[in-house]
Order: sequence, then C-alpha cells, then structure tokens
Amino acid sequence: MMRAIPCVMFAFGLAACSPSVPDSGAGVGFTDYNSYIRNAPAVTPPPPLAAPVAPQPPAGFNPAAAAAAIDRADGRLPAAGFAPVGAAPLSAVQPALAPADLAPAGAVPPTPAPLVGAVIGANPKISDEQDFEAVKARETIESDKARIARNREQYVVVQPGALPTRQGDAGPNIVQYALSTSHAPGTQLHTRRSLVKKDSAAACARFGSPDLAQEEFLRAGGPEKDKAGVDPDGDGFACDWDPRPFRTALN
Repeated sequence: MMRAIPCVMFAFGLAACSPSVPDSGAGVGFTDYNSYIRNAPAVTPPPPLAAPVAPQPPAGFNPAAAAAAIDRADGRLPAAGFAPVGAAPLSAVQPALAPADLAPAGAVPPTPAPLVGAVIGANPKISDEQDFEAVKARETIESDKARIARNREQYVVVQPGALPTRQGDAGPNIVQYALSTSHAPGTQLHTRRSLVKKDSAAACARFGSPDLAQEEFLRAGGPEKDKAGVDPDGDGFACDWDPRPFRTALN
C-alpha cells in the first residue's frame, strides 16, 4: 500500500506537466475557424480575360487581303481562323502563290492560246476572207478584176452527152411507157374480161414495188392483156403504179 502511493503521485505529476490539446475547431494560432474567416484579408478577384479581337481590315481596297481571299477560295491557303491580338494578317506573312509556283518541278507551263485575230494572222491555213480589214490591206480593184478574169478562163461548161444504149433484152422501159401516155390513173382504156375473178391485192403482193409490178405487167402482154390480174380497172397501170412523176420530171 505504501509503495502504491508514490506511483499515483508520479502519474498526477506527469499529467500536470503535459501540454493542453487545442480544440479541434480552432486553427493553428487562432481560437477557431470562424475567427480565422472573419479576420482573413479580403482577396481581390483577378480581372476577366479579354476576348480575342480579330484585326480589322484597313479602310479601302486592300490588294493583299483580296489575293489572300482568292487563294483561300482556291485551296492554296488554309481557311482563315482566329488570329491573336496584334497578329499580322495571313496575306502579309505568306504572299499569294502564283500558278507557276504550284506546278511540279520540271513541268513546262502551258502556253496561253493566242487571240482569234492573232491566230488568223499567224496561221496561213486559216482563211481571213471574212476579215474586211485584212482583205482591204492586200486587195485592190485591179486585183479583183484580175482574179475574176482568171476564174473565167478556168470555167468549163460540161455539155450533156447521149445516154448509153442498153445492151440485150433489159425488159420493158416503164419510163418510156409513162411518157407515152397522157391519161390519168383510173381511166379505163382496155377491156378486162375473165371468167374467173382474180384477187388483184393478192397478185400485187407478189411484187416488191409498183415499178416491178408494172414491168412484169408490160412483159406479160400489158397493157392490152392482164393475165396476172394486176390491172382490174383497165387503165394500163398495174398495182397502183403512177406515171405522173415521170411526166413531171420531163417537164
């Protein structure tokens, strides 16, 4: 019992010497967090960032800006974007590219086509007879007379000759037969008598054209006879053959 008393006294002494634990609600060096907030200095927020402002083009027509716009439209320059404040225009940094600059190495640039007037004057194969000024510069009244005289000397009139004679039996001549007649188709000149009625449409269907039917009709004894039944009205014309175009051609 006597030995326990000194141990108890030693424990109380250690408790008295240990530092006090601060309150959990207090901050380091302050009484509490609310006092820290109240006593904290006011902080001024930073000013808002200025929005980027695109450079304004100068007043009036700007050739460099126009060239850059054309290059962007043709795809030779990238599309215009947001430029930083104070930055130079793209056309001032990179000049417009000429078509010759875009050609591959070693390529020969195409030669521009000359004007129509230059082609007429340079190419002797193209006539300029419709160009009044060109004709007026080299022609005169005397040269016109000489050219007309030369053309008259070279002019040749070809006289018609005799028609060739047919060799052998070429069959009846339907042109000569047409010119030897004068009556209109459908006018009966020859009597048609037959005990058996013939179908003229079926008979004419055997021929490829009225001209061939007329030739065969004349060869078989027409126009007086009609053995095939191709001239039922007796006008001397088989299968609607018409002699009038031949007569008109003669007149």
